[in-house]
Amino acid sequence: MSLAATDKRRTSRRKAQHSSRSDYGGQLVDSQGDAARDGASANPRVLHVAIPTPLRRLFDYRPVGPAPAQGWQPGLRVKVPFGRRQLVGIVVGASDESDWPLDQLKPIAAHLDDAPLPEDWQWLCRFTARYYQHSLGDTLHHALPGPLRQGRPLEARTRERWELATTLDSAQSRLARAPRQRELIALVAQHRQGVVTSAITAQGFTRAQLQALLDKQLVTRTEEPVTAGEPWQAPLTAEPSLSLNREQSTALAALHEGLDRFHPCLLHGVTGSGKTEVYLQLIEGVLGHGRQALVLVPEIGLTPQTLARFRKRFRVPVVALHSGLTDLERLDAWEAARSGRAPIVIGTRSAIFTPLARPGVIIVDEEHDGSFKQQDGLRYHARDLAIARAHHESIPILLGSATPSLESLAQARSGRYRHLRLTQRASRHAPAKLELVDLRGRLRQGGLIPPVIDAIRQALAAEGQVLVFINRRGFAPTLGCHECGWIAECRHCDSRMTLHRHPPRLVCHHCEHQAPQPDACPACGSADLRPLGAGTERTEETLSTLFPDTPVYRIDRDSTRRKEAFDALLTDIRRGTPSLLVGTQMLAKGHHLPHVTLVVVVNADAGLYASDFRALEQSAQLLIQVAGRAGRAERPGRVLVQTLHPDDPNLRLLADSGYDALAYQLLEERRLAALPPFRHLALARFEAASESDANDAAGAAGEVMRAWLVERELPVHCLGPVPAPMERRQNRYHIQLMLSGERRSALHEASAWLAGWLESNATRKVRWSLDIDPMTLS
Repeated sequence: MSLAATDKRRTSRRKAQHSSRSDYGGQLVDSQGDAARDGASANPRVLHVAIPTPLRRLFDYRPVGPAPAQGWQPGLRVKVPFGRRQLVGIVVGASDESDWPLDQLKPIAAHLDDAPLPEDWQWLCRFTARYYQHSLGDTLHHALPGPLRQGRPLEARTRERWELATTLDSAQSRLARAPRQRELIALVAQHRQGVVTSAITAQGFTRAQLQALLDKQLVTRTEEPVTAGEPWQAPLTAEPSLSLNREQSTALAALHEGLDRFHPCLLHGVTGSGKTEVYLQLIEGVLGHGRQALVLVPEIGLTPQTLARFRKRFRVPVVALHSGLTDLERLDAWEAARSGRAPIVIGTRSAIFTPLARPGVIIVDEEHDGSFKQQDGLRYHARDLAIARAHHESIPILLGSATPSLESLAQARSGRYRHLRLTQRASRHAPAKLELVDLRGRLRQGGLIPPVIDAIRQALAAEGQVLVFINRRGFAPTLGCHECGWIAECRHCDSRMTLHRHPPRLVCHHCEHQAPQPDACPACGSADLRPLGAGTERTEETLSTLFPDTPVYRIDRDSTRRKEAFDALLTDIRRGTPSLLVGTQMLAKGHHLPHVTLVVVVNADAGLYASDFRALEQSAQLLIQVAGRAGRAERPGRVLVQTLHPDDPNLRLLADSGYDALAYQLLEERRLAALPPFRHLALARFEAASESDANDAAGAAGEVMRAWLVERELPVHCLGPVPAPMERRQNRYHIQLMLSGERRSALHEASAWLAGWLESNATRKVRWSLDIDPMTLS
């Protein structure tokens, strides 16, 4: 098929769509778009609406009824008919023209707002949709709290304010047997003008506790209209700041220099060096200027720990945004940030879409962490969007990590980011070095060899805690037959089934398919079935047998499924009694475990020889992060790393010279190999129930893509198609096509064309997605 014929076919298909306006896609540089530039209009004949569908285009409707108070303008939510359904869409522009006859346009069903959604939020969504080549309607839908997607009114009509109804001494004397209510009444008493409900719940109290005080006539409740942008009261802090060492003071002074402009900084500090204290004192300065702070953390498990520390330090409301909240809780936090009533917002990756009335700084903690990348649907990277947002709003952004990503290190080395270093731990102990322990030819118990078991025994005898890190859930990675060599494999994926013991079953960790543990080999009938390798359950069982008088805590996804289970386990661990902690990477990310004096890495080899070019970087980061859990308090720590490859040059460099030396070596290797961050990638993924369908679709896309690149003389390479590292997953075959370019603008031009071609030409048998800046090639 010629390119001219392809473009003609795309045009005819586009006109066949319901009220479709124009293909929405393509340019890396953000602009409002023609429709959005039309601005407000009292009586337009056409509204251009973004609707939550995968289609990368806008849809035209006729406005009916009276116009909103501020006129028709971008950012207004409307309810519109779409096929047999009614959906909530967002107006992107208004005009008097359409690609369709006006009498064929459907009327909107209703407008839901009189004022538009925040402009900074609209800009970020437009930028995200364009940069990641995603549907604008789907992007806007993703970035809204659930109730707003469903048509709930945007503005909170009123809010409650609570005031003390008696003296504090009298109230507390009546609450002698209710310590939590005593704390709540003390909080209310701090605010002479009263305190609003959202500020109270932000401190961890509940409406039931407020109602109990109201029933006892200890507080009064009044309703008042919500007003945006109220100044918070001084003093801002509830406890004094900690003293900073010279490196921390230097870093903080450098950060204060850029509070009035876009100022990207990389805070590169060893684990336990006090990065969080720098964050806190930076935020204190930002709040002092009447502005807000947004803090992103990689995992929901880190949110309660971070919230607790921030709420202990500051007297102002601190709100959280993460997937563990209900829809209404998320809406409350979103609205508090939008109105300016929440000066500090802490959240996981989706919190980057939180609007701020007076943005002052964005902080991305553990910026290297892969959790900031959304791996399905809208495949955005929260760290990269944070940088784009800070640039747009002319505010500083701080990226913090002990093991920075190679992308951030390259920016710091080039001078685009200011590189701030913290080399000393707050405990004044040097970070523990990795001690490589040779596994070759050694008898293992639950993955551990005798010298390591002796080291664990010594650490426990010295009243310390021991963290045993094994990044494999379950009892064993798989089950095998000792007679014929049969291996338990998933019948839906190209992967092996993991053996679990509680309850006994085989589980595929890729598709979650489960099967009962067989009593005999399905191939030869032998009863000699043996678990191969060790997982967290097997290591836990071994340690419980070896140390029967010592508590063993297993922390992985299976042991923390129940709500609050993770927090309960951490509370027990932080009591400091000698104990054994068996965990996956859930324990490696930012948790302060002051009583851990020994860390044991059961097997460090998993990422050394993987096919993904980022595997070694990510393995090194994980090793350094988990090693950083040791020796964070008054006693020094020790880290033992078991490996079958103690002479591997990369592992030896990491152990002898640390992460920085390995990272700079990897940067040079990436430069020579023309890989990120020195070249930019986009990955098109194809999947289908039939292998031939997936191959045909990817092959056709690769053929027309290469022809188009030659015709346009664009400096972008098209590689593939090739099977994904795991070709069959959930009974579907996965094929990949990669685009690679030195110039980001050229890569995005090619990506936009490919996305448009696929939208018009891919069949229903094949699913496809486009991943800009992929973090994994799987």
